[in-house]
Amino acid sequence: QVQLVESGGGLVQAGGSLRLSCAASGSIFSINALRWYRQALGKQRELVAGIGSGGVTDYADSVRGRFTISRDNAKNMVYLQMINLKPEDTAVYYCNAEARLCDNGLCYNRNSWGQGTQVTVSS
Repeated sequence: QVQLVESGGGLVQAGGSLRLSCAASGSIFSINALRWYRQALGKQRELVAGIGSGGVTDYADSVRGRFTISRDNAKNMVYLQMINLKPEDTAVYYCNAEARLCDNGLCYNRNSWGQGTQVTVSS
């Protein structure tokens, strides 16, 4: 299975910025889509941003223009640059990857999740 570890979360004031990072490891043959989700307290988990293998990106309406997703294929990393943060951005942010794994000659597709990183925006 792919291991995903998020970092970069923290406490910031409204209007501030943060950059989240997610490192993927394991017997990875290739990574297709990479996505960031978030789940606020008492709310359903929602898709924030996604990036495909060809670099095509997609954003939730609530973050479009403020958040930027990017990836570094050589390092198996995905990032989420967040600017002009708002209190409503407060949530646990999760990294998600669609990857093909190959281990001892056995290959299979797997969708994996990280443990999440807390982002808190104060007013």
